[in-house]
Amino acid sequence: MPSDEARRRADRTEKTVEVQLALGQTALDRGEAAAALEWFRAAARGGDARALNMVGRCLEHGWGVAASPAQAADWYRRAAAMGDAWAMFNLGDLHMRGVGVPRDDAAAFDLYTESARRGNAKALNMLGLFQEDGRFAAPDPAAARALYQAAAEGGDCWGAFNLGRLLVDAGDTTAALPWFARAIAVGFPDFWRTLGAALAGHADPRLAALGRQALERAEA
Repeated sequence: MPSDEARRRADRTEKTVEVQLALGQTALDRGEAAAALEWFRAAARGGDARALNMVGRCLEHGWGVAASPAQAADWYRRAAAMGDAWAMFNLGDLHMRGVGVPRDDAAAFDLYTESARRGNAKALNMLGLFQEDGRFAAPDPAAARALYQAAAEGGDCWGAFNLGRLLVDAGDTTAALPWFARAIAVGFPDFWRTLGAALAGHADPRLAALGRQALERAEA
C-alpha cells in the first residue's frame, strides 16, 4: 500500500493538474490560445488523459500552434487508450472525415460507440447519423430517432435538432417544437446559426419563429 506521503504527493499532483486544466480552459475562452496550449501541455506531462485530449484539440484546430490533425490523432489515441471518452469521440471524427488519418467509417463507428458507452451524448448523435445514412446497412430511421432522442436527453443540441428534423419530416411538427426549443437552450453560436438558417424561412410560423430566435441568440 502507498505510504501517507505518497498519497499526499499524488493528491497534490492531481490538484495541480486540475488547476492547469482550468487555467488552460480559461485562456482558451479568452482567445489566448498559445497560453492555453502551454497549460494543457503542462497538465499532459503528468499523463492526464483529459490534458492529452486538449493538446490534441489544439493541434487539430491550430489553437496556439500550426494545425496538424495527424499529430492531433496521436494525442487522441494516447488519451483514448486511457479511457477518455472525448478523445475517442475526437479521433472518431477524424476517421469519419478522413482528416489527418485515413477515412475509416468502421473505426469511427467503433470509437463513437465506445465514447457513447462512457456517457458522451454527442457520440450518440453521431451513431444516429450512421443509422440514418445507412453507412453499414440499410438506413434505419427508427434506430436513428432513438439515438437522437438519447443524445438530446443527454444534453446534446445536435441530437435535439436531428430528432426535431425527423419529426418534422414525419409530419409531426407539434412534437418537434419542444426538441428544437431544447436545442436552442443548450446550443452555441455556430449551432444557432445553423438551426436558424434551417428554420427561419420555414412555412410553418412556429418553426420560423424558433429559427429567428436562434439567429437572434447567435447575433447577441
